Amino acid sequence: MTAPNKPKIWTPGDWNAFFGFGTNILVNLLTLTALLRFVLKMPDDIVFGRILPATGLMLCMSTIYYAWLAYKLALKTGRNDVCALPSGTSVPHMFVVVFVIMLPISLQTGDPIKGWEAGLTWVFIQSFVLMIGGFIAPVIRKITPRAALLGTLAGVSISFISMRPALEMFTTPVIGVVCFAIILLSWFGGVRYYKGIPAGLIAIAVGSIIAWGSNLFGLNYGDMTLAKLTGSFANFGFSVPLPAVGHIFSGFEFLGVILVTAIPFGIYDLVEALDNVESAAVAGDDFPTTRVLTADGVISLVGCCLGNPFINAVYIGHPGWKSMGGRIGYSAATGVVVILFCTFGIISLMSSLIPIVAISPILLYIGMLIGAQAFQETPKSHAPAIILALTPHLAAWGKLLIDNSLGAAGTNAAAVGMEKLGQVGVLYHGLEVLGGGAILSGVILPAIAVFVIDRKFAIGAYFALTGAMLTFFGLMHGEQIGIGESPVIACSYVMVALVLAGCAKYAVVAPKPAEEEEVHGHLPMAAD
Repeated sequence: MTAPNKPKIWTPGDWNAFFGFGTNILVNLLTLTALLRFVLKMPDDIVFGRILPATGLMLCMSTIYYAWLAYKLALKTGRNDVCALPSGTSVPHMFVVVFVIMLPISLQTGDPIKGWEAGLTWVFIQSFVLMIGGFIAPVIRKITPRAALLGTLAGVSISFISMRPALEMFTTPVIGVVCFAIILLSWFGGVRYYKGIPAGLIAIAVGSIIAWGSNLFGLNYGDMTLAKLTGSFANFGFSVPLPAVGHIFSGFEFLGVILVTAIPFGIYDLVEALDNVESAAVAGDDFPTTRVLTADGVISLVGCCLGNPFINAVYIGHPGWKSMGGRIGYSAATGVVVILFCTFGIISLMSSLIPIVAISPILLYIGMLIGAQAFQETPKSHAPAIILALTPHLAAWGKLLIDNSLGAAGTNAAAVGMEKLGQVGVLYHGLEVLGGGAILSGVILPAIAVFVIDRKFAIGAYFALTGAMLTFFGLMHGEQIGIGESPVIACSYVMVALVLAGCAKYAVVAPKPAEEEEVHGHLPMAAD
């Protein structure tokens, strides 16, 4: 019996996948660098000396591990067409940890380092949810409607991912809108650019040319200056990731706020990873689910302990890279290049060459894609439940804007007075209650609605009781975890459960209208 041939580490098709996947990773790195520097106002020595080297090491570990997993699968099956799973920093979570955790805490304390520490604690908890959850994810996925899981993510995408980039684009439309058109034409319109150059790379290049060219006419679109470019060279040098365990435990003082989002998003990670592994299996590459989920958790934990506040995740899009010719080498090569860029400060130079408004359209595209997926991957009859899932996130976003505006004026809602705010149509207390723990309420509320729509009232009652318990302990409709945090709202959920249970036993119910169920495929998520 002859031994099987060893799989090839690199094939010609890996070049295409390397440049495409590498561009996506680069865009994500530039995005998170811009968020850290310009949104959180994080000091450059922390960004380029601590966070990016840790992020680069995490990404290198992830991409090399999944290349090795693909190699083992190819060796086991004797096939030469196995494609490694794509992975990197989770784009939705990047925005959640920045805008829901790090930014509010930075503003509250006046110290961006505190925000960074809270972000590290957030990832620390999520890492364990991923590692432990590999064994329970199938159960969660089975009992929770997809409209609820995708609906709450759509709420995050609309309020915390899409809105800020959209506002930035139309603040500098000469760059933002033009770059947005370039991206839409390719990623939605199917337009192929010269020699297959990725649309994200072309959009960034065009935006940079417009920004730097505008300086010749004194317009200064994009705020690109030679002084900033020259200053970026100060961040060059070799930075080794250093342990940040002390910073992780410092962030535990904000544990109540962190748990409200870390646990439900950890659960979403599990479901998302399951979906992406299943997508790869359909494309012919059957990877072990538990090993993938555990790897995401362990790799995220290592990155977190070294100072990286962003979670690692398997990306959607494996079939796309495989059809492009990607096999094993593209993943490992991307990881090697990324760690070089992050540890030698090259990202600093690129951040000073590329205007943030040229990246904003990519972020809006991601928000559009995630928001649309909630409707495309669920039955038509569940659309009202998805709309319900959006409302807690919109309330949380509205409250954040009000708090930031009042804070800039040197006051707050309590000082202004709820009655005065209500007189001008600002129902602040309603925003506070609905938006508290938006991630979980964005799952429970639409789940109840789905089971009502599907005439499964008894199951809806169980979800209402779950909502009552979560609310009682402050995980929903509250700003912190405790006992008896929102007793009136918890009682309201109990009453809803009783109504649903009564309907399940005694109500005469009209049959559910017949509908044509549509089967939708996943859209390619180019930047995630």
